Amino acid sequence: MTDYTQQLAGFLAGLRYQDLPPAVLARIEELFLDWLGSALAGKGQHPIPLFERYAERMGPADGSAQILTSRRRSSPYFAALVNGAASHVVEQDDLHNSSVLHPAAVVFPAALAAAQDLGRSGAELLLAAVAGYEAGIRIGEFLGRSHYRVFHTTATVGTLAAAVAVGKLMDFDRERFVNLLGSAGTQAAGLWEFLRDAADSKQLHTAKAAADGLLAAYLSADGLSGARHILEGEQGMAAGMSSDADPERLVDRLGSRWALLETSFKFHASCRHTHPAADALLALMQREGLDHAQIAAVTARVHQGAIDVLGRVLEPQTVHQAKFSMGTVLGLIAVYGKAGLGEFHLHALNDPRVAAFRARVEMRLDPEVDAAYPRRWLGRVEVLDREGRRHTAAIDEPKGDPGNTLSRDELAEKFRRLLAFSGAATDAEAETLIQRAWGLRQAPSVTALI
Repeated sequence: MTDYTQQLAGFLAGLRYQDLPPAVLARIEELFLDWLGSALAGKGQHPIPLFERYAERMGPADGSAQILTSRRRSSPYFAALVNGAASHVVEQDDLHNSSVLHPAAVVFPAALAAAQDLGRSGAELLLAAVAGYEAGIRIGEFLGRSHYRVFHTTATVGTLAAAVAVGKLMDFDRERFVNLLGSAGTQAAGLWEFLRDAADSKQLHTAKAAADGLLAAYLSADGLSGARHILEGEQGMAAGMSSDADPERLVDRLGSRWALLETSFKFHASCRHTHPAADALLALMQREGLDHAQIAAVTARVHQGAIDVLGRVLEPQTVHQAKFSMGTVLGLIAVYGKAGLGEFHLHALNDPRVAAFRARVEMRLDPEVDAAYPRRWLGRVEVLDREGRRHTAAIDEPKGDPGNTLSRDELAEKFRRLLAFSGAATDAEAETLIQRAWGLRQAPSVTALI
């Protein structure tokens, strides 16, 4: 009988920096910069100040790790907690399609905090992040579509991904990784119910995943044991959280398939489920020369996952909830030609043209789109114009997908926009951080990031 957890743990223990292909090293640096921009963009955004105040009250007055949004130092646990929350608030962090996991928001906060605490180098941080991505993506794929219908995969699987990254920084062997997965997996939690109420739970999810993953690693380093088959065991994660789990996904081409290369960057500042339709609508309007006022109705043909997550948000009450409203996102695209942070904060709730357009948008399950999901996120829209003509458009790779990725120049420009939005750094500091990211593998230390 195959011991999938043992195989995965063995791969993680044996992974070395020299094993990483050049493309993997380049991409993890790009993912780091993209994450750093997302985290710093969270400065001042509700509910991040709440997490900062909690860390200030409960954590040390000074510590070995840095809270990026406040530039205060604290313990690794509280730095991971706040940075994890900040990473996921402006909806600009990365996504891996087939696992439906946002790896950066959980892996990098935990890994950076631990690397600063342990005095690790930039190369060691990158290796740890690769391990976290590779494990987290495979665990997300293992739990399948049924898991995501109720559970926020970034919260549940994110706890294990964060733990693996920290365990790699501590040079865990196979046995310790097995115990680490058990201690991280038993903490896995995070439900989608918050979307119905525009609650702040999404940031709590990534905060706790990053911090609890770090907690599991530090305790495991001191000898805490964990369940040996937390993933596929009779009372493990799959048994309680999935009806379509496939354990073969846990060990899929370990060492030859680098899953992090399949990660997408976010172009629009909204839930990734909206991006395929947004790109398709923009392409259609440009092709047909249509103005938003000329459009009578839009049908976004989507996969079931989009309906499960977005379908409950009909009239958003907050800017963050608006990012989970297909009608609002398409309204911003139609009226402004983009759905960035500025458009959301200035117009998502206040522009009557966006509100009117939102009312003209519906989602409909499309068998072709649903069959391709989650491996591929297809964009299909149908538009009825005011003269009764029907138009269609199809996008097979939304902007930011691996086959339609952002270049380093585009990532740097996105980073500048994110920091300008929040005011978390000066223009000069932003340029310094970009260069640090591109040279992270040569950095002897990551202690003073900003």
